[in-house]
Amino acid sequence: MRNLFFVLLAVLTLSACSQYQKVLKEDDIKAKYEMADSLYTQGIREDKKGKLKKSLRLLDQIVPQYRGKPQGERLAYIYSNTYYELESYFDSGYQFERFTKAYPRSEKTEEAFYKSAKSYYEVSPRYSLDQTETYKAINKFQEYISRYPDGEYIGDANEYVGDLRDKLDKKAYEIAKQYHHIEDYKAAIAAFNNFIENNPGSAYIEKAYFYKLDSAYLLAINSYAQLVPERLRTAREYYEDYMKYYSEGEHAELAKEHSADIEERLQTNNTNSNS
Repeated sequence: MRNLFFVLLAVLTLSACSQYQKVLKEDDIKAKYEMADSLYTQGIREDKKGKLKKSLRLLDQIVPQYRGKPQGERLAYIYSNTYYELESYFDSGYQFERFTKAYPRSEKTEEAFYKSAKSYYEVSPRYSLDQTETYKAINKFQEYISRYPDGEYIGDANEYVGDLRDKLDKKAYEIAKQYHHIEDYKAAIAAFNNFIENNPGSAYIEKAYFYKLDSAYLLAINSYAQLVPERLRTAREYYEDYMKYYSEGEHAELAKEHSADIEERLQTNNTNSNS
């Protein structure tokens, strides 16, 4: 009996494959539509990527032919969502965007706005690379949030925007930190100043305040003698800025060490100048 079961299963599978190939090669768009819809539904229900891929091959052939027809909205949605479920996010982002423009009153429009944004979120690269897709994802999420302030996905949308902004913050911070690392302290100070001004709520803001101070301190003590006093006083100002906000911060102890050395050097300089 067991062997008979497997034989029957194999026969049914081959029959289904044969039928799929037949529909795929024929010009009957109604048959393609019905099979694509059926395979999509099974693929979603059973979490079967293979069925979704088969559905997609059929959809590629018929979606353009159904635009403007009653079935067009359904096809456009499952076409977009198939790409999404297959994690082909560049395609799903684009197709969901097209869906929102073609069917602005559809019951699926809110979901399409969200999934378009989520698709761009998924292709947003690590912080060190070009962030074009990150900006695009933020804009798409903001569009969703603006249109659906009480929407089904609003919590996730806000969380993802936070993740994306943190990535942009990290990129800007690491660029400034790189100037510090290569000992281009003037460029580092300018970059940290810009970061602080443009990213007041960033998770990296304390580090930016500290490394601005650190850059100014290192610039001062490595300068020509005639430039040292003025640059030490600038570093002192940056120390005061840091301690104003982060007196108990991660880098507070090192900041205090810098401050003590700054005061000692300024005192020595004043003594030498008066003698």
